[in-house]
Amino acid sequence: MESLEENGFQDQVQSIVTRRFRRLCFHLQPPLESASSGDLEVLSCACRAKVVVNRDRLSDYMRGKHRDVQQRVYDYFNSRPELQTPLEISKDEHRELCMRQLMGFVRESGIRPFRYALEDPGKYFAILEAVGGVDMSLGIKMGVQFSLWGGSVLNLGTKKHRDKYFEGIDNIEYPGCFAMTELHHGSNVQGLQTVATFDPLKDEFIIDTPNDGAIKWWIGNAAVHGKFATVFAKLILPTHDAKGISDMGIHAFIVPIRDMKTHKTLPGVEVHDCGHKVGLNGVDNGALRFRSVRIPRDNLLNRFGDVSRDGKYTSGLPSISKRFAATLGELVGGRVGLAYSSVGVLKISVIIAVRYSLLRQQFGPPKQPEISILDYQSQQHKLMPMLASAYAYHFATLHLLDKYSEMKRTHDEQLIGDVHTLSAGLKAYVTSYTAKSLSICREACGGHGYAAVNRFGSLRNDHDIFQTFEGDNTVLLQQVAGYLLKQYQEKFQGGTLTVTWNYLRVSMNSYLSQPNPVTARWEGEDHLRDPKFQLDTFRYRTSRLLQSVAVRLRKHSKTLGNFGAWNRCLNHLLTLAESHIESVILEKFIDAVQSSPDSSSRAALKLACDLYALDRIWNDIGTYRNVDYVAPNKAKAIHKLSEYLSFQVKTVAKELVDAFDIPDYVTRAPIGMQATEDAYSQYTQFAGFEN
Repeated sequence: MESLEENGFQDQVQSIVTRRFRRLCFHLQPPLESASSGDLEVLSCACRAKVVVNRDRLSDYMRGKHRDVQQRVYDYFNSRPELQTPLEISKDEHRELCMRQLMGFVRESGIRPFRYALEDPGKYFAILEAVGGVDMSLGIKMGVQFSLWGGSVLNLGTKKHRDKYFEGIDNIEYPGCFAMTELHHGSNVQGLQTVATFDPLKDEFIIDTPNDGAIKWWIGNAAVHGKFATVFAKLILPTHDAKGISDMGIHAFIVPIRDMKTHKTLPGVEVHDCGHKVGLNGVDNGALRFRSVRIPRDNLLNRFGDVSRDGKYTSGLPSISKRFAATLGELVGGRVGLAYSSVGVLKISVIIAVRYSLLRQQFGPPKQPEISILDYQSQQHKLMPMLASAYAYHFATLHLLDKYSEMKRTHDEQLIGDVHTLSAGLKAYVTSYTAKSLSICREACGGHGYAAVNRFGSLRNDHDIFQTFEGDNTVLLQQVAGYLLKQYQEKFQGGTLTVTWNYLRVSMNSYLSQPNPVTARWEGEDHLRDPKFQLDTFRYRTSRLLQSVAVRLRKHSKTLGNFGAWNRCLNHLLTLAESHIESVILEKFIDAVQSSPDSSSRAALKLACDLYALDRIWNDIGTYRNVDYVAPNKAKAIHKLSEYLSFQVKTVAKELVDAFDIPDYVTRAPIGMQATEDAYSQYTQFAGFEN
């Protein structure tokens, strides 16, 4: 008995020693040759050899089949210095430059984005990301022209609209706007107040702004360049009954706003400039008011509802709510583009911050050379999980593009719902993360991050609105939560879950039982880095949040009603939505690691994936501890391993950011150049020093 106790005590001591050596290696990287022979086994376990990354192979895997078209975008603008946006430029000059950039690119580069928007959405969004890297205002202006104005004509109209408008939209002879948002209504599209009343005598619709709250606001392309607008309004039909009118719900109409030859504002259309903005000042946002503007009946975008010459309304969909859902379902491309483009912004900011952190040196051990600021654990903690997240979001948004392309090809009803929810969730989650990360990157680069030439200010200001347009992020997350609850209800009513949400069935049946006290204490590295453990942990949290919020909603609805119950549980619902999106992101990252064609890329991606997973688990460790899903010793092990993985990712950080393959003339930050020895030379030249 004493012998067993003694052996147990020795094992305990050995375990403590091992953990302490590992802890030391989180901060230091001593050469193995300097360790004593007795320490070699422990050190070799804790301080593995650096992963060797083949940058070109990893880049090929990352950029995929659209690498060539993105390079064509970069090459075009690099060859046209007069179209590059200067650091200091006025609002009006920026707007005119942005229009010249768009027209020059579309008419001279040989790339016609609008055609790809219809035929190959993945390629279109890759072009949009590359263009946004050149100038975010240009990316948004292109999105307004092709995704919003052009997309609404193609997706909400019919053949007659495509035949009439496609070429003009494609070659920008018909620059247009997307007039949905009003001064008083944005996210609540069903509450829009602009009206389109049918006049059967003249076979026309009359577009009216009934009050100041109904003025169309923040309409891109409206203030200066737009000649047409897709206007969302309530379709009103006159009737012969006591009511006198019939409201058919929100529909979209093509409304000319300027003369094609003179560019003068048309009668009844009032256009004003929304003025200087926090960012994106190359986009001419305007406000539109309509005073009895008449348009032909054919200008109704009639895919989901039509009006005959005698004023009869017909639709293949039985209700206003069904037609409204179908209309919005066709407009998810904007959210897909924003999510994808936001990842592009995150990549650029991470590239600049990581390269500068490798370049800049300070302090260091006494009487020894300075070290790079990325050697400091605090800098690793700021930037390495962010670098891992950029990779995670890259693969998640590629998955979204694939689902969106499949939806456009098949028009599968279930897939439309899935893409609508996934695009809402990823747009909200990724843009919020990128917005926070831009500030962290600026701070991580100290005073030089504050210099406008190093771009964090313009990136942060231009990207900030991504959190609001195409759906406010808080509203979009509620849509995700609502869809999860719908799936949850169908599950318990005997329905089937779609593939996208199928994990809920497994996790809720298996993981919501009492946590296994043995598994809760496993702290081995192999276990913590096991994709199954990571994904199970993410999904357990989502399943538990879903079950608990369903119980809370049922309870509160008895006294507060459905709306009151929803509002009472709103923060819970937002956390549920974010948890689900994180689960989807991790799943797609794991898939990407396993699908990587070569071992060096797979090893690098595995490091980043493990860091992404464990960092997220640690950030919400209180949730897991509160339900005993993770015991105290395991929580500590997760924290230690996430710090160690930050250190490991740091050793290949240069290769990982280089693999994004974004040229220096696109990142355009002296402190973020790939050849770091040239960074100070470029920076000092900008300040006026001669080389």
